[in-house]
Amino acid sequence: MNKKLGALALVGASAIVLAGCAGGNGSTPAEAETGDLTVWLVGADTPQTARDYLKETFESENDGWTLTVEEKTWADVSDTYTAALSSNDAPDVVEVGNTQALGFADAGLFLDITDIKEDLGGDDLLSGLVDAGTYDGALYAAPYYAGGRIVFYTPQIVGDTLPETLEEYVAAGEALKTDTVSGIYAPGKDWYNALPYIWTFGGEIAVEDGDEWDAQFSSDESQEGLALLQQVYLNASVAPVDGNERLGNIDFCAGEVGFLSSPAWAAGNITGAWPWGDEAAGEEVSNGCPETFGSDLGAFALPGLTAGETAPIFAGGSNVAVATKSDSPEMAKAALTIMLSTGYQELLAEQGLTPGIKSAASALPDTAIAKAQAEALANSKFTPTSPNWAEVEAAQVIPDALVKIAQGGDIKVIAEELDAAIEDILNG
Repeated sequence: MNKKLGALALVGASAIVLAGCAGGNGSTPAEAETGDLTVWLVGADTPQTARDYLKETFESENDGWTLTVEEKTWADVSDTYTAALSSNDAPDVVEVGNTQALGFADAGLFLDITDIKEDLGGDDLLSGLVDAGTYDGALYAAPYYAGGRIVFYTPQIVGDTLPETLEEYVAAGEALKTDTVSGIYAPGKDWYNALPYIWTFGGEIAVEDGDEWDAQFSSDESQEGLALLQQVYLNASVAPVDGNERLGNIDFCAGEVGFLSSPAWAAGNITGAWPWGDEAAGEEVSNGCPETFGSDLGAFALPGLTAGETAPIFAGGSNVAVATKSDSPEMAKAALTIMLSTGYQELLAEQGLTPGIKSAASALPDTAIAKAQAEALANSKFTPTSPNWAEVEAAQVIPDALVKIAQGGDIKVIAEELDAAIEDILNG
């Protein structure tokens, strides 16, 4: 998200070339009869109930083995995963953002798990995340969970009349803005929430033209969307121009946000179900606002150009993979199979996360928020399916360009410079 459905990035994964590249190193050492398996999960999204289920199930099914879950951050995925997965002390199973999976696979850091695809769920696997983890026709990273951004609000701030089109949404945000209140919370570096403005008008990030990628931020369609987005930055938001979306829920609970577009699981931050904030990192710790705004929390899918339509949103989420350099790849596959089992995936669904297997979706809460996410994800898109895409994220070229737009810069000039930077990376 994003949370992880913020800017996900991977630094230099495709620069590391292992023997055998994406297929592994050819030889498989004999596995020990007992040992400890290490699973890296990112952030607090995976509930403790699921972590306990994984450990208890794995250890009960594999006598003499223990399983340790270690929690990492999304900064770790960007900054330390590549070195760790390349070392002789690599973890066995890792979670990554869905936009990062292809980069790790291309670098040879993930094991080909096509042989257990049916055991993991086969046709029951969430197709969009299967695509995110598939490289050269082989599966390297299995679906874990998906999420989409929805618009949170409370009638105490915005009233009872909701916008039916994207332009009405922007106009409502402008009307709500004051010196201290963001009608629409829109920090400049929040590029995931910027994409719907581009996609709604028919724009794209980049399209394949033969063997080359052609970036599209400077197209007429994308320019129309970016113009509306700049209107939000300048006239509807008082969020930090050079900030990201991480503090939006805290400002919402302070009564300083009208509309907050955030992953559906962020409802837990607002209602107090999931206290949020890393005090060690200097962040404010929030227990939500269950007695004020959280008690009357509403949500809807971001509207599109015409009433009754939704805007295309980014399909976020995570994939899970077996490290190529795992000392125990078969045991790692066994753990992965548990993570894609009905029992485990239903625990994710109960937390409000769209599960990686479709059959577990019946465990999603029967709430307006869950319904809004399902409606939003029904019209979702993905970033360009290039193994170099993670390098685009790591370079931060999109957030940097959006900050310039949020500062009132010339959209056409900024977009042309951004397209050139993206093409240099994708076609490099």
